[in-house]
Amino acid sequence: MEGLVALGLAGLLVAGIEERDVTAHVNVFALDYLSENLYLMMAMSGVFAALRVTGAIALWRNRLWGVVTSLVMCLTTLTLMVFLLPAGIADGILSGAALLLILRGWLTSDNGTPRPAVP
Repeated sequence: MEGLVALGLAGLLVAGIEERDVTAHVNVFALDYLSENLYLMMAMSGVFAALRVTGAIALWRNRLWGVVTSLVMCLTTLTLMVFLLPAGIADGILSGAALLLILRGWLTSDNGTPRPAVP
């Protein structure tokens, strides 16, 4: 989802559309500061997307740093969703679901029972 926003930013920059032209017609966020800096927010979205894809690949390869990266990204998104209203609602739902799935996958064994404590 966030990667598409970054691709949209690239399209806007290639087309030569000024940021003030976009922000004059679109009110995306509840906070005016974020709406005024829309292109920076779109660039930050690309960073989030890159970190999410990197964490997902590391999770797929069963790396612990992938779990940590993915958890940090989910918790960061859940924290920031308050400031990114109304779009943050969908982002929060998706990040919350991803957080629950990551924790369930990491903290349960293959048969669904909790993993035993490490002595």
